[in-house]
Parts: sequence; C-alpha cells; structure tokens
Amino acid sequence: MVKRWLPWVLKGGLSVGLIWFAFRNIDLAEAWSRAKTIDSMMLAAALALGIGQVLIGAGRWWLVLRALRSTFSAIQALPVFYIGVCFSIVTPVLGDAVRMWKANHSGLSLKTSVNSVMLERIMTILGLVLLVAAMEPLLLARVPDVPGTWVFPLLSVAGIAGLAFISQLDRLPASLHRWRVVRGLVHLAGDTRLLVRRVPFSLGTLAVAIFGHANLALVVYVLAIGLKIDVSLLDCLILFPPVILALTLPISIAGFGLRENIMIVAFGWVGVAPGSAAVLGLMFGLTSIVTALPGGLIWMLSGDHPKLDEIEHIEEEAEEEAEKNEMRG
Repeated sequence: MVKRWLPWVLKGGLSVGLIWFAFRNIDLAEAWSRAKTIDSMMLAAALALGIGQVLIGAGRWWLVLRALRSTFSAIQALPVFYIGVCFSIVTPVLGDAVRMWKANHSGLSLKTSVNSVMLERIMTILGLVLLVAAMEPLLLARVPDVPGTWVFPLLSVAGIAGLAFISQLDRLPASLHRWRVVRGLVHLAGDTRLLVRRVPFSLGTLAVAIFGHANLALVVYVLAIGLKIDVSLLDCLILFPPVILALTLPISIAGFGLRENIMIVAFGWVGVAPGSAAVLGLMFGLTSIVTALPGGLIWMLSGDHPKLDEIEHIEEEAEEEAEKNEMRG
C-alpha cells in the first residue's frame, strides 16, 4: 500500500511546492482578478481546440496502429484514447498504461496495445523536439541571448538515432535476453521497424504530432487573448513547445506548478509579467482538465475497469503473450 501511494503523495507535495514557488512573489488578488475576467468567447474557443487536440491525438495513435497492421478502427481508437487522456490528468504514465489495458480489452492484442502506445509516445516527443529545433532561428531573432540553443538540435539528432537504435534491439546477443526489460525491447524493435518502413504512416504520424503541438500553442494564444496578455501567435509557437516537453516528465500531478514555473521563465523572455505568465499556465492546465473529463465519462459507461495490479503489470503480460506467440510460430 505504501509503495503504491507514496509516489502520488510525493508528486502531490511537489506540485503544491512548485505552485507556491511560482506564485510566491505574485499579487494573488490581481492574478485572481485577471483569471476571472477572461473573455468567455476565447475560453470557449480554447475548450473547443482542446477537444480538437483529443481528436488529433487519437488520429496519431491510429496511424501507428495502421502501420502495425492492426484492424483496430478509428472509431474504436477514439474512446480508448480519450480514456487515456482523462487518466493523464494525474500523470502521462498512468494515462498510457490505462490506454494499453483498455485497448487490449477492446480487442487489440496485448503486444500491439503496448507497442503502439509506446511508439505513439516516442513519435509524439520526437515531433515536439523537431518542432522546437525548427523554430529556434525564429526564437533567436526574437530573443538573441536565450541560453541553451544547442540543446534541441542535439536532442533531434539523438531522437532520430534513438529510434534507429530501438529498431535494432532484436539483434542484441541472446545472452542478454534473460533480462525482462531486454526481452520487452526486442519485441518492440520489430514493430519499430514496421512503423519506420511504412513511410506514409511514420511520416504521417510525425506530421500529425507536430500539428498537435502547434494546436496546443494555439490554445495558449487564444487564452492569452482572453486574458489580455500581450503575446503573438508566433511567440506561443516558439515558447510553448519546450513547456510541453517538460510536462512529459511525470514529476507532478497534471503538470501543475512545473508548467507555471517554466512559463514564467519562457514568456518572461518576451516581456510577459510573471503573474500573467503564471495565470496563463494555470488556465491552460484547467482547460486541459475540463477537455479531458469526458474521457472519464466514457470510462464509467464502458463498465470494464481493471484492477491496479493489472495496470502495473501490463508490460510483463505483453511480453509473456509475445513469447507464447513466438513459441506457437
């Protein structure tokens, strides 16, 4: 029980601490006043874009499934993906694990459920890194003295090399296959090659991933208009993708605290006051939660809920299933 709940307690404590750190020198009354006066039309537009983001994400996952020759349809993929989005409110890792479990119980093989989610996550992060690297010249033109400009070009090269490396992991010496993690990666390698070789699907997945990140930047821009914060769409396209990348780290609940602190730094480069940047980050987080909640309704109506142990051991079960299939072959 302690092992299960301690990580969530720590993440909750870290989120509270980060939120306090973000707002410690900010006039909370002024911040609350700004948040209350957000334009209702812009808020509605941000929520609509958030729902659109779910559709984009489901389409991205479906392209990976198609590349893996799965018969899982787009109609089947959407509710399963939406359920994962809802659980991602807590942490992306939990959202992915629940999506794997739900996909398997909706008719997808456990091996494909696990590998498709992992590959979709990898391609999403790679698309984000490539987008940030591509936008760096515009960032430097806007903020010439921004530090760490070498990071994302290096990460882009590392991401592409990493994808190639994963695709060759089934060539590892047989002596290493006694390790469970190695056996899992060996099974992932074949599906990675399948995705990469089916170029229309791999490039399509990458393109949809980049489009999705741009859409999130648009959500931030629309919220900024509603909050009367003076930033341009180009500013949001340049500055918000690195924030998204940081939010993939499962170290806080729903990204609260971490997101606001990073936005204070990032948007401070273009003259946004810390209080305004923090409120913008907080409103983005709340908007994301609202648009994710319908996934919870889908989950409750599905009537098919896993035990915690089943979610925790889903990758082990996928590995065992893959090994049984190999033996049958």
